[in-house]
Amino acid sequence: MKWIGKSVTVLVCLLFLLTLAVYSPSTAMAAKGDKKVAKAIPGSMAEKVPKVNAAFDVNKMGDMSDFDPSNPIIPTGDTIKIAVVWPFSGPGALNGEIAWIGFAWVAHDINKRGGIWVDGKKKLIEMIKADSMSKPDQAKKICDRMVLQEKVNILVGTSGSNIQKIINETGATNKVLTVNIGSLSDELNDATNFSRYNFMSSDSTEQIGRGMAYFYGQIRKKEKKFYILCQDYSFGHGLADGFKTGLKEYYPEAQIVGEDYHKLFLTDFAPYLTKIKASGAEVIYTGDWTPDAGNLLKQSRQMGVMLPFANIFMDEPIMLHEVGVEGTKGLVHIDHYNMPNMFKNPNFAKFYTTWNNLWKTKWKTAPFNSTLFAHGTGTIGSWTQQIYWLVSVLERAKSTDPEKVIKVWEGDTYKFVTGRILKMRACDHKAIQDFEVAEYVVPDQQKGYFSIPPYHWFTGASGSGPAWLVPAAKALPWMDQKLDRCKGKNDWGQ
Repeated sequence: MKWIGKSVTVLVCLLFLLTLAVYSPSTAMAAKGDKKVAKAIPGSMAEKVPKVNAAFDVNKMGDMSDFDPSNPIIPTGDTIKIAVVWPFSGPGALNGEIAWIGFAWVAHDINKRGGIWVDGKKKLIEMIKADSMSKPDQAKKICDRMVLQEKVNILVGTSGSNIQKIINETGATNKVLTVNIGSLSDELNDATNFSRYNFMSSDSTEQIGRGMAYFYGQIRKKEKKFYILCQDYSFGHGLADGFKTGLKEYYPEAQIVGEDYHKLFLTDFAPYLTKIKASGAEVIYTGDWTPDAGNLLKQSRQMGVMLPFANIFMDEPIMLHEVGVEGTKGLVHIDHYNMPNMFKNPNFAKFYTTWNNLWKTKWKTAPFNSTLFAHGTGTIGSWTQQIYWLVSVLERAKSTDPEKVIKVWEGDTYKFVTGRILKMRACDHKAIQDFEVAEYVVPDQQKGYFSIPPYHWFTGASGSGPAWLVPAAKALPWMDQKLDRCKGKNDWGQ
C-alpha cells in the first residue's frame, strides 16, 4: 500500500510539472513564436530574415506638424549633403517632385530629432536639388557640379537608368557614394558597370518581371496570352526580359502574342494599341512610367482597349482619376512598398495617418496638394523608406566616409514601415525583397485591403483590393557571375 501511495504521489507530481511546462508563459510564447514562423511563406523574407539589423520605428519620428514639401527647412553649414539627382524640369519633372517629397520628409524628420551622429559630431541633413532634366549631358554637368563644387557626401537618383549610370560613373570616378533608389535596370550593377561606391536599394527589372510571371503562373492561373509593350531603353528591355524568363520558369503554357518598344515621352500610342487589339492578347504587360504610363492607359480606354495592364508604375492617382473607376478596374499592379494587410500594422497605420492628415490640412501648394500625394504609398513610399535606410546606415556607420558606410551596408537588413524586409546583397549591392501584387477593384470592394477609415483609396478611381505576396525566393535580383565578387555565390549572395 505504501508503494502504491508513493507511486501515485510521483505520478501526480509528474503531471503537475508537465502542466507547468505546457502552460508556462515562456512555453506559450515559444509556441506563438513557432506559429509565426510556420505562417511565414516559404522563401519569403520573413522566413529568411527572422531578425533585421534595423527597422523604421514610427514612435521615434520627429515632429512633422510644420512639414511643407513646397517650402522645406533646409539647413546649411557643416551638414550631411545629399544631392537629389532627378528631373525637376522637362517632360519627366513630375518624377522629380515625387522624389523630392520623400527626401524632404526624411530630412525634416531626422533634423527634428537633432540629426545623426557622424564624423565625430551630430549633423543635420541638407538635401540639394540637382536637376538632370532627363538629359544625359545635363546629368553629367550637374553631377560634376554637385561633387566638385557643392562637395556633396552622396549622390542619389533617379528616374531613367541611362541617367543613373552617369550618376554611378561620377561617384566611382570621385570615390563618392551613389545610391540608386529609382532605376531598375539590372545592368547598372553588372560586371561592366558595378562600383563599390554604388548601392542599388531599388528593386530590379529581373525581380519585377519574374515576380509578375510568378503571380500569373502560380497564383492567378487564368490569362495565358500576353502582349509586351515597354519603353525602348535598357529598363524597358530588361523588364520584358525578366517577364519572359519568369514565364518560362513559372508559366510555360503562357504565350507572348506580341512585343513592342516605344520611345520615351511618346504622345501617340494608337499604332501599338491597334496591333494589341488584333493580337488576341488577354493582358498587356508594361513597365511604362510617368507620363508614358498615363498616356498609354488613357489612350487605350479611349480606343476601346479594356484589357488589364500588368504594371509597376501605372498607379499615379491623378491619371487614374482621369480614366475613372471602370477604366482602372482590373489593373494588376506589382508594388515595391505596399504589403498585404499593411493597414493592420500599427506602425504603418500611424505613419500613414500622419502623412495623410498633413496632406489634408497643410499642403496647399501644387503639385503636393493633388491626389498624387494623398497617401504616400507605392513609389513615393518606396523611395522615402529607401532614404530612411540610407540614413540608418550612416547612423550605424557613425560616418559619411564611403569605406565605413560600405562596410555596414554590405549584407545589411532593414525593415520598412510597411513590414517589408530588404537585404543588401553584399557582392553586387542589390536589394533582395518580397513583392506585393494587387488587383484593382472599385472603391466599395477595397475594404479588405484598406482596413481603416474611409476604407477605400479614392472614390473616383479603382485601387488595390485583393493582394498576394510574391516571396523573395521567386523573384531574386539577377546576379552577374562575371563579376569577380559574385563568382561561386548563389542568388542569395551566399
